[in-house]
Amino acid sequence: MSELKRTVCPYDCPDMCSLFVEIVGGQVVKVTGDREHPYTRGTLCPKMVHYERTVHSAQRLTHPLVRVGEKGQGQFKPITWDDAIQRIVARWQRIISNYQPEAILPYSYAGTMGVVQRNCGEGFFHRLGASRLARTICSSAKGYGWNSIMGDTLAPHPDEVRKSDLVILWSTNVLATNIHLLHNVKEAKKRGATVWLVDTYETPTAQIADKVVLVRPGSDGALALGMMHILVREGWIDQSFMDKHVQGFEQFREDVLPEYPPDKVHQITGIEVSLLEELALHYGNARAPFIALGSGLSRYGNGAMTVRTVTSLPALVGAWGKPGGGLIASVSTKALLTGRVTHEDFLKKPTRIVNMNQLGHALTELSNPPIMSLYVYHSNPAVVAPDQNMIIKGLRREDLFTVVHERFMTDTARYADIVLPATSSLEHPDIYRSYGHYGLQRTAAVIPPVGEAKSNWDVFKMLAQAMGFEEPFFSQNADEVIDQLIDPPTPWLERVDLVKLKEGYPVELTLPENYKTTFLTPSGKIELYNPKEAEPLPRYFEPHGDDAPFYLMSTPSLYSLNSSFNERPDLLRKKESVYLQMNFKDAEQKNLEDGQRVIAFNDRGEVPFILKLTTKVPQGVVVTEGLFWNKDVNEGLSVNALTSQRLTDRAEGSTLYDVKVDVRLACH
Repeated sequence: MSELKRTVCPYDCPDMCSLFVEIVGGQVVKVTGDREHPYTRGTLCPKMVHYERTVHSAQRLTHPLVRVGEKGQGQFKPITWDDAIQRIVARWQRIISNYQPEAILPYSYAGTMGVVQRNCGEGFFHRLGASRLARTICSSAKGYGWNSIMGDTLAPHPDEVRKSDLVILWSTNVLATNIHLLHNVKEAKKRGATVWLVDTYETPTAQIADKVVLVRPGSDGALALGMMHILVREGWIDQSFMDKHVQGFEQFREDVLPEYPPDKVHQITGIEVSLLEELALHYGNARAPFIALGSGLSRYGNGAMTVRTVTSLPALVGAWGKPGGGLIASVSTKALLTGRVTHEDFLKKPTRIVNMNQLGHALTELSNPPIMSLYVYHSNPAVVAPDQNMIIKGLRREDLFTVVHERFMTDTARYADIVLPATSSLEHPDIYRSYGHYGLQRTAAVIPPVGEAKSNWDVFKMLAQAMGFEEPFFSQNADEVIDQLIDPPTPWLERVDLVKLKEGYPVELTLPENYKTTFLTPSGKIELYNPKEAEPLPRYFEPHGDDAPFYLMSTPSLYSLNSSFNERPDLLRKKESVYLQMNFKDAEQKNLEDGQRVIAFNDRGEVPFILKLTTKVPQGVVVTEGLFWNKDVNEGLSVNALTSQRLTDRAEGSTLYDVKVDVRLACH
């Protein structure tokens, strides 16, 4: 007899798909999309249509393990949970006695997007007094750029796209990262909309675009300024909207825009003047232009300012006041008060903050105190974090006590002293909120844990008990923690069907009337001029860059997500191999041929690839799509051996795309 249970995709994707799983005898046999979900409507990406292959993979970790070989070799023996917890707590107590609690560092990010399981460790480590982690690897600069113009203004509902007559997909490969927004874009096209793609190469999403604009990496801000220069020059602006809703336009027009005429923007961006003029013409004369803004353009040394500049565009043409117009960067609400999980109040005093993008530095150079223990959960920093060689150097330290709580023997887990088996999203309760639409959904455990796997929350409860923590928070089960996120309800939750939410149905938050022209900034207006910023007006400045000839784009794959899904042989086969895409003309100048084994290198490292020649990548750019586990690639290094620990201009974000390399033929 089979059962059908509702649940949610747990991965780091804006869509937060609602799922049905078919269960027979405690095993998941089929996964389908939930057609009743108000936004995702039953469609799943290629990664999730066989989620059961991940949940019941033969590679799942099923018992706690202790290292018996050298770090990195992946040699372990099974131990009991009691033994594992005792070993961890005993080592931590010695570290705290010999150093201080800040010698312990947690590392986590978005392996699960469930609010409880993702964030519950923060409450534990705050109580412990450990170093805190600045979790800024993804899009903190993007959020900062939006906020500096728009404050806490709500993002438009993604269904607005359907009503637009001009959609610009800017630095977003929606075919790989946001397929349900892609459905809305296709609907807009059916209604007559034109679609433009602005990116650094012709991503797979280019196939649905009517026009493609390839911008030099890191120069998107100059493109936006050039567009605005033309909009003002030609009078394609909505002066009445700006008089009512925009702060600082006159100063912006007088002090900034004259610096960015088309000829200069061409020099910065590489975009032909005629194409720049055409893009500005379409944007300025559209009835309701809509920009879907990805995160890639924020991962440069100028990332926050770039987002700030692009976000200024809708104000000039009054797009916010038009059905179908505007810009979506990310959806954020305070519908769930996550402080009820993270418990900053457990901090007895402010503790040291370590940026997750600088883990290599933290493990090898930080002192007073040094990092003596690393606890990693739902993340794989040995693959996903920048400057991989420095991270691995740190993970090899014999005096570093590393604990990894994971579902699979990831590259990071191979360097651990203790490995703990983690549950999948189908084996524990949680509640999810989307960052791409206004949906929420609560989930229950729909199958028993695989082997001896335990959830993040259950492990932190065990550690808290062993450490002698007496706060009532640590005695609750996960459902009780979820209940506290729902009751008492926030003003957002007061407007949804709480009964349906509590029963596990997807619900959608109700947006206030006139929310698109209600600007939640200090001035109550869109703040082109922001007096709190060191640069009060948007402008362009150069990214970091490196002394090398090729910009390196390490971009999403259709068949993996960060390092997740590399446990799946079926998806690995679809990724085929670790390719480096290069323009034919660049290859000719380097005397390289398609299919050759090449090395991309810079001052931080060198990584082998298989060369793939293409016209979709412009000259001066090379592209690799998707992350692989290090153990699955030649020489055990992947693309993040080439990326940098440098941070963005604001919000201390990653600069994963702000990297240049040279390429040479590999020695045979």
